[in-house]
Amino acid sequence: MSGVNGWPSQSRINICGKSIEIACYGAPPDKATTLVLLHEGLGSAELWRDIPDRLARQTGMGVLVYSRAGYGQSDPVELPRPLDYMTQEATEVLPQLLDTVGIQRTVLVGHSDGATIAAIYTGTVIDFRVRGLVLIAPHFFTESVALTEIARARVNYESGDLRQRMAKYHRHPDIAFYGWNDSWLHADFKAWDVTEVIDYIRVPVLAVQGRDDQYGTLAQIDELESRCYAPVDVLIVDNCGHAPHLEHSDQVVTGIEEFCHRLQQIESASAS
Repeated sequence: MSGVNGWPSQSRINICGKSIEIACYGAPPDKATTLVLLHEGLGSAELWRDIPDRLARQTGMGVLVYSRAGYGQSDPVELPRPLDYMTQEATEVLPQLLDTVGIQRTVLVGHSDGATIAAIYTGTVIDFRVRGLVLIAPHFFTESVALTEIARARVNYESGDLRQRMAKYHRHPDIAFYGWNDSWLHADFKAWDVTEVIDYIRVPVLAVQGRDDQYGTLAQIDELESRCYAPVDVLIVDNCGHAPHLEHSDQVVTGIEEFCHRLQQIESASAS
């Protein structure tokens, strides 16, 4: 499984019966903490663009990025997705991925759905390898602004250019889109709420949100700050929508670098 540099020797691994696309950057898991990047509801490994490489260079850590089943070049999934698909990803798939790759210490970095998955994992699964969380535009409960924007995305997918744009990055664009869109627009999803996982997070958190995020309000961050037992640093990015790491990449990458440096200082102080 492992190559000469300590990372997996191939760009795909088998997780839960699916072939999953991965990419690795920087120091291998036996040499440094690994940032594991979890993409948004329409994202993929490639759609992180140059962020993984920049994070590896600026933090000195390793970076693992992957496309969840149904996304990017990973195997497809059957539709419809269950409405608790984020919880299933967090409790069934993510732990197997961490074990298979050989992660020893990690900071989970999630965007949107990926941030929710990271929070669910850390608040549900006891895993002392997780040393910190970076949650970019997380969702803990459903908001009307999100549902309005998601309904607008459906119109753009079916009568605009969104499907064509997604096909550049997803081998199965319909599965990627409808797996996400049908779940969020399902009548029962209005009651979706995973805020209780916040109560069980016991590692430092960096929360990043665009002030003009069209998919969620600052109420998501307020809920995290008010309920989380562990320290929460907040980075609110002005003139920014749902993807702060792409829209204001320098500010966000620097914020993650500084957060990771503080985590290392805390660990060093604890060890001494």
